[in-house]
Amino acid sequence: MSEAYDIAIVGAGPGGSSAAIRLAQSGKRVVLIEKEKFPRQKLCGEFISPECLEHFAELGVLDRMQGAGGVEISETVFYSRGGRGVVVPSAMFGGLHQNALGLSRAEMDLQLMLRARDAGVEVREQTSTAAPIIENGRVSGITIKNDCGQGIVASPVIIDATGRTRALARKLASGSPSTRAEAVAFKTHVRNVDIPNDRCEIFSYRGGYGGTSRVEDGLYNICFIAAASDVKTLASDPSRVFREVVCSNRRAAHVFRNVEFVDTWLAVSIERFGGRILSPVQGLLTVGDAAAFIDPFTGSGMLLALESGKIAAECILDTPDLATLATEYERRYAAAFDNRLRICAWLRRASFVPFLADLTILGLSLSSTLKDHIVRATRAEKRGPNPG
Repeated sequence: MSEAYDIAIVGAGPGGSSAAIRLAQSGKRVVLIEKEKFPRQKLCGEFISPECLEHFAELGVLDRMQGAGGVEISETVFYSRGGRGVVVPSAMFGGLHQNALGLSRAEMDLQLMLRARDAGVEVREQTSTAAPIIENGRVSGITIKNDCGQGIVASPVIIDATGRTRALARKLASGSPSTRAEAVAFKTHVRNVDIPNDRCEIFSYRGGYGGTSRVEDGLYNICFIAAASDVKTLASDPSRVFREVVCSNRRAAHVFRNVEFVDTWLAVSIERFGGRILSPVQGLLTVGDAAAFIDPFTGSGMLLALESGKIAAECILDTPDLATLATEYERRYAAAFDNRLRICAWLRRASFVPFLADLTILGLSLSSTLKDHIVRATRAEKRGPNPG
């Protein structure tokens, strides 16, 4: 059985669902394919920066997000190993909203998917996909499989929104060598974290960094990155990595001294940060983490997903000639993200080296101008109204 759509999107995270909503609102016939059943947990810091709320408003889902039980976050404090902190108010990120939002990915992704369905998107949960079908050097569809059987979704445009796995793009580059993971990320939910409810805290330590902030139901998110070598030394035990690596930071040891673990640990290997190939074949675009993995400490991972989903949707709507779609997407994507990714790469290198991390936090704590410049360098450029 074969069905035809204008656009097929694989992955119902923020990048995929937001692109689906925008395209459906513009009259396109869209199918959104997701391998899991929602709601489901996802490894993420679950810090929704203020700029994301503007996207939620455009998508018609802001009221749902703000009414889902999350917590407003007014500031983020970055701590050196010895406990020196530098405060970054959420309002410094710019935009119309003063505060960030702490909300689980399970809830956020569910609300976006439900909104996509309301907008007219055909949503297929618990559906797996094979490699895209390629005809004459361009995508023509994708094979899907679920409890109802196997079928083909015909579409001239496919968006890979499957996150760091790049499930579709990776299948088109099977000959590329695999790289050894340089880091491992972990996430869980806990109770009894000794920080103010409206604060996110980030902790630096040798080989990585981690953070915590409140989400719904009185829970706190703990998410951290550790060097793969340290994880291996500690037998890949998340609890040991948490206690012996994360809590080597003096502030982390204090705020987590009475922590109560509620959920199981999620873990994922990180092979690389930064950008990837945006369009490995004509008609296939990547968004979100499938396009680039930005450093989590910036608090802009979900923002990048929402922004790239918007850019992809606008390119599809503005570019009737599919032969030039990839070039136009790459141009707009580079204009939006290249500088940010470069700045984040520099900050990551500093954060992973204890001396440089301590020096950076000291410098930011002493200079509000430097802090403002660096914070804004990790966000989208805010343009004023056109003159005249």
